[in-house]
Amino acid sequence: MLYVLHDMLKDWARRLSWGLSLALLLALPGFGRADSDALEAASAVHETLAVNYVIVPFVVYNSQGRPLRDLRPTEVSLIVDGNRVDTDMFYRTSNGPVSFTFLVDGSGSMALAGKIDGARHAIREIIRQRRKDDDFALFVFAEGQIREAVPFTQDGARLIEAVDHIKPYGQTALYDALLAMPDRTLLGRNGSRVIILLTDGLDNASKLDQGALARAFQGVEVPVYPVGLRSARSLATSNREESIDISVLAGLAGMSGGRLAIADDETNLKSAVRAILDDLRAQYLLGFAPNGAGAIRYRQISLRFARPVHSVRVRAGYRGTEPPTLQKRN
Repeated sequence: MLYVLHDMLKDWARRLSWGLSLALLLALPGFGRADSDALEAASAVHETLAVNYVIVPFVVYNSQGRPLRDLRPTEVSLIVDGNRVDTDMFYRTSNGPVSFTFLVDGSGSMALAGKIDGARHAIREIIRQRRKDDDFALFVFAEGQIREAVPFTQDGARLIEAVDHIKPYGQTALYDALLAMPDRTLLGRNGSRVIILLTDGLDNASKLDQGALARAFQGVEVPVYPVGLRSARSLATSNREESIDISVLAGLAGMSGGRLAIADDETNLKSAVRAILDDLRAQYLLGFAPNGAGAIRYRQISLRFARPVHSVRVRAGYRGTEPPTLQKRN
């Protein structure tokens, strides 16, 4: 029964999301090149299209910081702009399969202090702990380009071989790469999806600025889990450029419902991987179709629970028309 429900969820998510995803792909001609015309086109599409269906992934934690895995539909309410929403989907992953999109920084700075080796280790560890029907894709960005090194596959050995052949070079266009990524995750076979961003957090070549990146991510339904790969020396510095980049990564994680980890050694990296997998294997999904009324704008999301919870990770909002509400604010 679990896999029947899971297949229904996958088909539902793809069907309802594909119109927006196709438009975004068409707005990025020559997908591998994040040039200024493509970025302007993507921005224009972002301003004029709204999603047909909103999926809200979330993870709930108890007072010990462990994910809660036994929430029932009646125990959670979705709130948009202060109003309770009439959702028509509640899905608990219950250790179900996940589609992992690995986005690896292949720029020259990753060759320093073993950072690219850290990215390889993280990918190997996630693949080593894979579950039945997990699938994986690998994208690499450097020098203003992003390439699909391995399309979605269940063959983990292909990813390991491909990541072992990454040779860091050139400058970093992190923001441009992130703009091109979220819609590509729809090609995974599973309803539960994630972007694992492996980078040292530096950006010195993007045409997109931080504000445009934040606006673009207002409509992203896939949680982003950035893993900042840093040397112990860089973590000890107070370099302003580095601190700004870390704040951007933290903002992406918070906006999308993911989690930021900073790893400067193998122990920290293993802890980061363990936390990511714990989250994803205890993820819930809520869903609803906006009713088409009102302006297309950014709308804030929150959750309300019928039992005590310690904390929750959930996307900050969505961009679209009004949701179907159950009640209005007084």
